[in-house]
Amino acid sequence: MNNQTKTFFIYTRKSTDDKDRQVRSISDQLAELKELALKEQLEVVDVFVEKQTAKIPGRPVFNEMMLRMEAGEASGILAWHPDRLARNSVDGGKIIYLVDTGVISEMKFPTYWFDPTPQGKFMLSIAFSQSKYYVDNLSENIKRGHRNKVKEGIWPQMSPLGYVNKNKRIVPDEKIAPLIKKTFEAYATGNFTLREVRDKFNTLGLKRKSGKELTVSNYQKLLKNPIYTGLMRYNGEIFEGKHEPIISKKLFDSVQEVMMRKSKPKGKGLKPFLYRGFFRCGECGCFITTETQKGHNYLRCTKRKNPCSQKYTREEIITSEIQKEIKKVSLPDDWASWMFVENRKDMLSEAQSSTLFADNTKADISILDAKIEKLMNAYLESALSLEEYRDAKSALVVSKQLLKDKLSAFEQKANNRFELTEKFLKYNMELANESTNEEKLHLYKKVGSNFQIKDRTVLFEPRGAWKNLLDSGIFGGNAFVSRLRRNPISASNSDFQFWRRGRDSNPR
Repeated sequence: MNNQTKTFFIYTRKSTDDKDRQVRSISDQLAELKELALKEQLEVVDVFVEKQTAKIPGRPVFNEMMLRMEAGEASGILAWHPDRLARNSVDGGKIIYLVDTGVISEMKFPTYWFDPTPQGKFMLSIAFSQSKYYVDNLSENIKRGHRNKVKEGIWPQMSPLGYVNKNKRIVPDEKIAPLIKKTFEAYATGNFTLREVRDKFNTLGLKRKSGKELTVSNYQKLLKNPIYTGLMRYNGEIFEGKHEPIISKKLFDSVQEVMMRKSKPKGKGLKPFLYRGFFRCGECGCFITTETQKGHNYLRCTKRKNPCSQKYTREEIITSEIQKEIKKVSLPDDWASWMFVENRKDMLSEAQSSTLFADNTKADISILDAKIEKLMNAYLESALSLEEYRDAKSALVVSKQLLKDKLSAFEQKANNRFELTEKFLKYNMELANESTNEEKLHLYKKVGSNFQIKDRTVLFEPRGAWKNLLDSGIFGGNAFVSRLRRNPISASNSDFQFWRRGRDSNPR
């Protein structure tokens, strides 16, 4: 053995985030390497400890050791295994180059032999390549596992805010989930900016899992995450999750609509006119602009295409015109209130029959499950051949799936028509309010489209239920409107039955 003392750096590394395992593993490496240095009579100049993966280049501790190695502070390296030094081609190539140039004269490992000869360097390069292959293969296996989990409806990563990991699933956090729901509900009203939501709910105790306060961007990301509805967005694709949702899909969609409306870019230095970009000219098709004269806002055609004869119109006149035209295609206030109550009654009645249908269907599915189990027992007792068992089971499984699909479709649309009717009635009630603001303009766009101004009159094309009202011919100041206002119940029993669609006596 060579009795001349040699100078070495000790390098240890562990990439796990588990601190206990990290310290224990590094201490084990140090103990082995110090014992090797003592046995080989090697002088250890310094010890380097890295707590970072070697998958990619750029480790600060490793780079510092390489610089000091090139400066001549040591001539060799002690490490547990070549994979502690490098798991990527850049760092592996760097080490082999320094061996080629004589900067590194020796490397010793308790679990691996190395000699600075052509054969030794060849074997070292193979060891580095194997380390890289291990990392690449491990990464691919993890990705494959994650893909399989999301396909099965299981969230494959750490639980998002509002959920906790339990039995390899995510479940709502009893303390945080209610605050998440309230956050969505508050923003859906349209009365709060993201900054105001942040201030409000940070005060209530909504924080990151690390305990740090949430930023505005955190709230924006949270409000755009469909995982709270039971869906999972993974690699840009949406999957159905098996976890319990915190909010409804309807509430989530409302939040996205509000966010999109609030995120529309507004030109700097432009006055916040109420009807900016809302109207076009009914004569030439150009946009209507707004300007202030003598303390009043006036709307006028920009006249950018052709000569136009349209004159200026006061903003308050246009507001009055909108309200007058909207009323022509809307329900009377007393009728909307009465219909709202009747719709709720119908919804409760429908819910009872829906529950009965769902229970009957579930009972039929249970019967089929029992039959499938009996088939299995009959086959095990040799009462049925394998072919007979498979044929009979296939027929039962198909019948069961049809029932499940039927039940799922029924549950999804059971209350849909009542929700749409209630939404329409609520819009009518909100439109009955004489005030006009930016939120009211959003409702106007639901009532109709192609809003125009011509001869100081508002023109538009009704859509959806409002178009049905117009096409029915029952509005516009005729005798029916007066009769409807006097006695909405008797009027509805004849002319207005199309608003209350009869239920099928047998929903199946």
